[in-house]
Amino acid sequence: MLGFLKGDPRKKLQKAYEDKLAKALHAQRNGDLRAHGTLMEEAEKIYSEIQALEAKK
Repeated sequence: MLGFLKGDPRKKLQKAYEDKLAKALHAQRNGDLRAHGTLMEEAEKIYSEIQALEAKK
């Protein structure tokens, strides 16, 4: 009945994914390749969660 109040988990994951990519880009430009690699791994995990949600639809 009140389904419209629930947030869309895909949108939340998409925002987190984009934030991680932006942070990774910033780290890469600053020469911190270790942080860049870590952030990219986290971004890939979030992306796989997004793909899993898409597959369920």
